[in-house]
Amino acid sequence: MKDVTAGEAWGSPQALNSGGGSVVRRILLGSQLRRLRESHGITREAAGYSIRASESKISRMELGRVSFKTRDVADLLTLYGVDDEAERSALLSLAKEANVAGWWHSYSDVLPGWFPTYLGLEGAATQIRGYEAQFVHGLLQTEGYAHAVVEQGMKGAAREDIERRVALRIERQKLLVDERAPEVHIVLDEATVRRVQGGREVMRGQLEHLIELASLPHLTLQIMPFSHGWHPGESGTFTILTFPESDLSDVVFLEQLTSALYLDKREDVAQYEKAMTELSDQCPSPEDSVRLLRDALSELA
Repeated sequence: MKDVTAGEAWGSPQALNSGGGSVVRRILLGSQLRRLRESHGITREAAGYSIRASESKISRMELGRVSFKTRDVADLLTLYGVDDEAERSALLSLAKEANVAGWWHSYSDVLPGWFPTYLGLEGAATQIRGYEAQFVHGLLQTEGYAHAVVEQGMKGAAREDIERRVALRIERQKLLVDERAPEVHIVLDEATVRRVQGGREVMRGQLEHLIELASLPHLTLQIMPFSHGWHPGESGTFTILTFPESDLSDVVFLEQLTSALYLDKREDVAQYEKAMTELSDQCPSPEDSVRLLRDALSELA
């Protein structure tokens, strides 16, 4: 498996949704610069020398992991023989747009280093699909539930840091009611709605919230019941992100304890797409899943 930003499938710079677009623009620009460099047979070391930087910085630039200085991009374009003014202008504009800070920038003090990339990709996606094995998906959490989960995951942290992380999670959820809201399809393991987080009152509020969200026209929610036994999600939680540009590959996000993987290799993504399809097919329908949620809610009465 590999990091998404190392893939071949990121395509040409086109119009992107606001919010998460800067992250995707960095990836697109980095991919363009890599292709230009390779097409001219120029090594990363030579490219780095031309902008007074190291080979590793060129690698990070091509992977979309760092911001871009317009001067560096201009020098690289000259080195790569890009002298057409229209092409140069488009790529230099992309460099400027890629440096626009996302809305989450003000929360950087409480964000894991690997998470801003996900927030950018999530904000730019037109479709979000995923399976959650332990917790309700972050986009679907109530403030009370989010507080309970964050507090568990940040034991010993300052109260202010916990509150800011919760505020960040709630801020993310605005995309669900945005006029350009993505299509969202989430499969929750029954464990996520049976395991009480934050006490019975908090959990009742979370279940009521899920039932309400299930009525949104662009959101599909299904519950994988205990009674089903083994299913394709047994390997763990995952999220698949799809973007509006046809030449942008889907990305699979796998969160780990202290890091994350972003996969875009075609064969890797295909496996997760297959798992998502099978999960959906094997789950009760959205209507039956709501009934399961109502049953769980009645047991907390």
